[in-house]
Amino acid sequence: MDEVIFFDTLRQGLWIAVTISTPILIVALVTGLVIGLFQALTSVQEMTLTFVPKLAAILAVFWASMGFMTQSLTSFFQDQLVPLIAGG
Repeated sequence: MDEVIFFDTLRQGLWIAVTISTPILIVALVTGLVIGLFQALTSVQEMTLTFVPKLAAILAVFWASMGFMTQSLTSFFQDQLVPLIAGG
């Protein structure tokens, strides 16, 4: 395999990973900021108050975007990796 093909495939794989993880990371960031602001305004410093809502929001977004993630990974494997493996 040529180095150019290897690095191009690696670049595309990393871009797919960034694309797939972006919705979950954005929701975790926004939820953390909102909860942190709420804690700062009310002076409530409870550890479960930060963990449980953030986990629930991440799970909801993961459940909602699971189809997009599966379709992105499947198309990447079928369009890029399988032809490279089958071609030798």
